Amino acid sequence: MNLPSRVILKEVGPRDGLQHEKRSVSIANKVTWINMLSDSGLRYIECSSFVSSSWIPALSDAEEVFKQIKRHPDAIYCALVPNVKGMERALASNVDELSVFISASGTHNRKNINKSKQETYPVLDKVIKGSLAEKKRVRGYISMVFGCPYEGEIAIDEVKKICEKLFHLGVYEISLGDTIGIAHPKQVERLLTELKNYFGSLDNFALHFHDTRGLGIANSLVGLQAGIQTFDGSLGGLGGCPYAKGASGNIATEDLAFMLEQMGIATFIQPEALMNAAIFIEKVLNHNLPSHQLNLYKKGVDSWNLFAQK
Repeated sequence: MNLPSRVILKEVGPRDGLQHEKRSVSIANKVTWINMLSDSGLRYIECSSFVSSSWIPALSDAEEVFKQIKRHPDAIYCALVPNVKGMERALASNVDELSVFISASGTHNRKNINKSKQETYPVLDKVIKGSLAEKKRVRGYISMVFGCPYEGEIAIDEVKKICEKLFHLGVYEISLGDTIGIAHPKQVERLLTELKNYFGSLDNFALHFHDTRGLGIANSLVGLQAGIQTFDGSLGGLGGCPYAKGASGNIATEDLAFMLEQMGIATFIQPEALMNAAIFIEKVLNHNLPSHQLNLYKKGVDSWNLFAQK
């Protein structure tokens, strides 16, 4: 099995995880949590989204969060932006990197941002050009890559077309999102094979799995075997999508990190610090999180040192 020697884990919990939570999280707790994530060895943290407070009230404090976090010199602190106004707010907050998004499903895209896909491209073009002019790299998200609750399975040719457009606009990497957790390993293998044949390599792609049906780890393994070296995760398995019925949490960062480390693939994660960060946010939210490693850790099982008891 030809696997990478190291993998980059991109933490999206402070944005993708918290945006779906009903319980409000204070700025102080967000800042503390992000600082704990920085101390865990994670070197890419998506801290918030510069969206209208009427869209996602839980992230209306993005400026203050970026102002207060303690930045690790080797880490990248990024934010999702929906439009030029969001970009301007993000740049004023000195984000390290910006992310833009579009859905592979036209119906979901309209429900999400009230625009068709064709209407979305000019907005993304302005955001990407404006960010690059300020020497900020831009990452692209494509939602609903493997299937949509409104349109069913998404054609691979449509995914290719959107990827080609985003690369042309200037994103350096595309994160392929299984937004409702509907993908299965054969489907992932098929998509990645076609993308690799079409684009020549998968070096500029990442995978973003939700674990709705418990296949996030299995799908990640297929991605590894195909050559993907960057994965998004959300600590504790936090997450969901307010515009996609049935979307549950993202794959838990610690579950993915555990699998990789056990396979001899370096993540440079500090397990104890990562688990402490997971316990912290679970207590703040006051409900149990679905992460396997977190729930074992709370029972006294240290998975990183198999069979050891605390």
